[in-house]
Amino acid sequence: MDLQKQTADPRGGTAAPAPAAELRASDADRDRVADILREALAEGRLTADEHAERVEGVLAARTVGDLDVFIRDLPAAHAPRTASAYTAAYTAPNRPTAGAIPVDPDDNVVAVFASAVRKGRWRAGRRIHAYAIFGSVEIDLSEALFEYQQVVIKAFSVFGSVDIRVPENVSLRGTGGGVLGNFEVAPLDATDPQAPVVFVDGWAVLGNVEARPRRGKVVADILDRVQRKVDRSLRRHLGH
Repeated sequence: MDLQKQTADPRGGTAAPAPAAELRASDADRDRVADILREALAEGRLTADEHAERVEGVLAARTVGDLDVFIRDLPAAHAPRTASAYTAAYTAPNRPTAGAIPVDPDDNVVAVFASAVRKGRWRAGRRIHAYAIFGSVEIDLSEALFEYQQVVIKAFSVFGSVDIRVPENVSLRGTGGGVLGNFEVAPLDATDPQAPVVFVDGWAVLGNVEARPRRGKVVADILDRVQRKVDRSLRRHLGH
């Protein structure tokens, strides 16, 4: 991963590439670090005061190096990345391919005055419907088996919450809104055009629907597929 750029030399020509830590931080860079801090708070790695202090520093940071200071003692900051944390070479579509997703759901996740969870090693269907009515739904795809490239999650929250997490090497898109509520999907682009795309649609009525990547988590199946392609290429090369 090349995070360096060429800088102009005032005397003419091109100067040496600027170190990655000296690059100006973008809003996407700040969002990435804020996500890591949020997960660390949820896991108990940071106290509420530490989290608030670091988030304040993230908002004021000017360079990538300034941002890294706030997460260098957290495991997610050192996890292997298969995609650039700062740029993406592929842009996923905003809507699923026509006819690719069935009308009927493969899985219904319903919480009425209760809670419902899908997490761990489970098979994600093409369409998942999530309903939270005075309850909470958690859909965690960070360790799921993706049998299809396109997955639609229809999320409806009424006085409840639907919390969706995806691995960071898939694409994430969202279309929806809130009525006296909050509908928030953090867009994400994978660098692999063959990576799964998760589309989150729905509404939050006096409730909350949120979908974000879980930093440091990647779909192992994608890595396995890439390795198999490399192995086949090597075998063909050695066979000639």
